[in-house]
Amino acid sequence: MTRSSVLLAIIALLGLGACSPTLDWREFTPEGSGIAVSFPCRPDRQTRAVTLAETRVTMAMLTCSAGDATFALAYADLTDPARINVALTELRAAAVGNLGGGVPERALLQIKGMTSSDEAGRIVLAGRLPDGASVHEHAALFTRGLRVYQATVIGADPPVPVVDAFMAGLKFPG
Repeated sequence: MTRSSVLLAIIALLGLGACSPTLDWREFTPEGSGIAVSFPCRPDRQTRAVTLAETRVTMAMLTCSAGDATFALAYADLTDPARINVALTELRAAAVGNLGGGVPERALLQIKGMTSSDEAGRIVLAGRLPDGASVHEHAALFTRGLRVYQATVIGADPPVPVVDAFMAGLKFPG
C-alpha cells in the first residue's frame, strides 16, 4: 500500500467517524411497560390521563424523531378484560381520525407473547396533519394481558425497512 493510499484511507475513516447516523437504534425496556422496544433515537417519556374503553386510564408514551419520522410507543392498563377489543378499536379509530385518513390497510401482527385479540394488528394509512402536510402512519395495535399497546411510525413517507425494523424491535422479555 502506498503512502498516499494509506493517507486517503485514514482521511476516509476520520470522515466516517465524524458523521453521526440518522438512525441510531437502541433497545429500551421502559419501566413498567412490560415490553422491550428498539428506538432509532433517545425517546422522551410522557404520561397523561385518557378515557379508553369507557375507563379513565393513565397512558404512558415514549416518542422520538429521527430521519424525518416520529416513532412512538404508547401503553395503558385496563381493569376489565372484556374492554380490550373496544380499547384497540378506539385506538385505531383515533389514529385514523387524527389524520383525517380513509380506511386503513390492515395486516396481521405477531409478537411472541402478545395476547390473541381479534382487533390486534398493523395498519397503514395516509392522511394530513393539521397544517395540511401529507403524512403516512404505520401502527401496531396489540395487547398482553390487560395492557394495550400502540407502536407508531409517522412521517411524510417513512421507508418501509425503517418501519419494519421498529416493529420487529417490539418484544416481550422472557
